[in-house]
Amino acid sequence: RHPLPPQMWTNSINQANKMALLAWTKETGINLVQINGQRHYGGPPPGWVGSAPPAGTEVFIGKLPQDMYENVLIPLFQSVGKLYEFRLMMTFSGLNRGFAYAKYSNRRSAKEAIAAFNNFEVREGCTIMVCKSTEKCELSMDGLAASVSRRELEAVLRRVTEGVLSITLYASPCRKRAQLAVLKYSSHQAAAMAKKTLMEGNMRLGGLEIKVEWLNPSLKQKLQSCEEKPSSSRVQGGKCLGVPKQAPLSPVLRNALDCLNTLCQRQYLGTPLFLTKCVQANRNGWLRFWCRVVIPGCPVPFSGFTWVRQDGPGRSGHEEAKVAVALQVLRMLGES
Repeated sequence: RHPLPPQMWTNSINQANKMALLAWTKETGINLVQINGQRHYGGPPPGWVGSAPPAGTEVFIGKLPQDMYENVLIPLFQSVGKLYEFRLMMTFSGLNRGFAYAKYSNRRSAKEAIAAFNNFEVREGCTIMVCKSTEKCELSMDGLAASVSRRELEAVLRRVTEGVLSITLYASPCRKRAQLAVLKYSSHQAAAMAKKTLMEGNMRLGGLEIKVEWLNPSLKQKLQSCEEKPSSSRVQGGKCLGVPKQAPLSPVLRNALDCLNTLCQRQYLGTPLFLTKCVQANRNGWLRFWCRVVIPGCPVPFSGFTWVRQDGPGRSGHEEAKVAVALQVLRMLGES
């Protein structure tokens, strides 16, 4: 016997249910789009007006029969509320991977779906699991070469993934002379697609093999605790802002704000907006600030921590923090 060619073999699997799905889509006019390993409906659905539903409106569906498709699942889950989006995870053979996500137009419908369908017998002898989706949006990327900059990584990610909101670089806690990046995406779906793309692409930056995973809560806490130490505070982008050695700030540093404004004008960007918040004061007069710089036209804000010393009596330290973080942004942009 000669084996079937791969395409004919995959088409022959679960053929009856695949034909039923095709007939259902023609009858209802529902459009299903498959991108990589996800087939989805909606996001938004036809006729949707307004923004996407808030967090807490998505449910996770597990223990699905692998030969079951949207022609059964969408009507079932739509029976308790309006679906904004439905995503079924697929294998290369055309079977599903046993789980899906349903996003509703409101939180109430999501809760009703959990109440109605958790432990629901979707087929004789087959009960499914339905629970609130964690909607994780953050990935960890470990193994980046120490020479890789945030801007270089951002350029790569924007070419191969969609929806990246921020990138923060840290020294890798597991590998010597390597960096770990925390990537935040606009949605769970965007993060999941990015994870799949990055894992399947066997990415290498600077010659090292990169490991991509969901950001572990304990790792996140560990990285954040590292930021609590004055000697290892970081600005988003991986540059250290250690405790300054001397005060007050020099005239060169005072010019940082003007230099940053000039750079933004030269690059046709908007005027930088500074957000500063004092989060700690020590006995020696040093103040620790959380800072964020938003530059209109720049896709990713710069944020992190810095230490400053009050420059004279009656000063709050906010102006000094702005100058310090402006200088750091200039360094990251290669302008200082």
